Amino acid sequence: MTSSSPSLAPVLEQADRTLDAALERLFTFLRIPSISTQPEHADDCRRAAAWLRDQLDELGFDVTLHATPGHPILVAHDRTPPAGPHVLFYGHYDVQPVDPLNLWDSGPFEPKLVTGTNGAKRIVARGASDDKGQVMTFIEAIRAIRATTGTMPVRISLLIEGEEECGGPSLVPFMDSHRDELRADVGLICDTAMLPGVPAVTTTLRGMLGEEIHLRCASRDLHSGVYGNAARNPAELLCGILSSIRDGETGRVVLPGFYTGVEEPPAALRARWREIAPDDATFLGEVGLSVPVGEKGYTAIEQTWCRPSFEINGISSGYTGEGFKTVLPGEAVAKVSFRLVAGQDPVHIRQAFCAHVRAMLPADCTVTFTPCGGSTASALPDDAFGLQPTLRALGDEWNTPAVTIGCGGSIPVAGDMQRILGMPALLVGFALDDDRAHSPNEKYELTSFHKGMRSWVRILHAMVRHDG
Repeated sequence: MTSSSPSLAPVLEQADRTLDAALERLFTFLRIPSISTQPEHADDCRRAAAWLRDQLDELGFDVTLHATPGHPILVAHDRTPPAGPHVLFYGHYDVQPVDPLNLWDSGPFEPKLVTGTNGAKRIVARGASDDKGQVMTFIEAIRAIRATTGTMPVRISLLIEGEEECGGPSLVPFMDSHRDELRADVGLICDTAMLPGVPAVTTTLRGMLGEEIHLRCASRDLHSGVYGNAARNPAELLCGILSSIRDGETGRVVLPGFYTGVEEPPAALRARWREIAPDDATFLGEVGLSVPVGEKGYTAIEQTWCRPSFEINGISSGYTGEGFKTVLPGEAVAKVSFRLVAGQDPVHIRQAFCAHVRAMLPADCTVTFTPCGGSTASALPDDAFGLQPTLRALGDEWNTPAVTIGCGGSIPVAGDMQRILGMPALLVGFALDDDRAHSPNEKYELTSFHKGMRSWVRILHAMVRHDG
């Protein structure tokens, strides 16, 4: 790896010297319970957006908080932009709900710096990894550059929303109506993970569609002793219908046309991924598993990074409280999702799924569907603007070659940037797979925060020389 250039060294030293102050600012941000899915936290979401506005205003940006039908969208532009490439940074200030609260070791919005079992320090709070800690790596990089040189190496704009964790309903209409203002040479998204000790740019993302199913049989809950065996049980029926979506032998989804347009991953890419995860236990071991259960013929990492899937995310029916109640439920509800790869059409798959459920519905039963969002997959070519300089910059900071990886999750804004703004999006994140995003005791390694700041300093300087 190459050493820091003379112009970079003072900025990196500034990031090191001010780490404690940067950490305190992050803690202030983390204390705001900006849960976008819960109406009682709407004021907190506005407070988080306003806090970011003040931070960026202080750093020399013209900032606008745009009202939406949901939570505010922040757009910021450098007041004194230099000539050269223009980058648009995206992140989100909203966070997931904290339930179950009893599984947290400390208050979800009382950030703490703790020492992990490996001796490394980590930041623990809701949003530490997803996405407040990641957003602040970029903002603190700006702060270090401004304090040292006064001028950014490239023209910088920021787009930070507050509805990512609830499906982002306001973002696409906003991007459509502000495309001229938002268009840049490249998008930078910090909402993904790296490998342990190895920096990465995520170049493939799966799309997603979600559906909520309400299946009704009897007109009300029934006494199971009086009606059991004679009355249809919607919980049993729904479980049978959902289990029929995937073939038990091959692991493949059976919906007609589900695999239309799906291509095999290139052999070279599969070989690269085998180097990252040599066996399935390497990938699954951290969560206590070892055997992949998806499509036969694909490794665990391939099943999640480049193959489509169907998952049951939650089922509820009957009595689930303390003690026991002999009830035969009148209704059963499930939340399901499909993760999609390039070539798949979310609209067609939703229609096929609903048709499959209706075809299996017996007499006396009804079903209603509630769509829960949908997005297509996205992929980034090797010659995308800024990709190669970014990989080199990451390698310089982490002292090991950076890699390109896939991600089984869905970040629709990456595809939206390509489709609406006509520009590629580089997904550079410093989270780890064990950060417990969306779960109790979410954390972000202090190393991820510190070296994330330094990485963005290097990347922004590398963007000046973007010719690959």
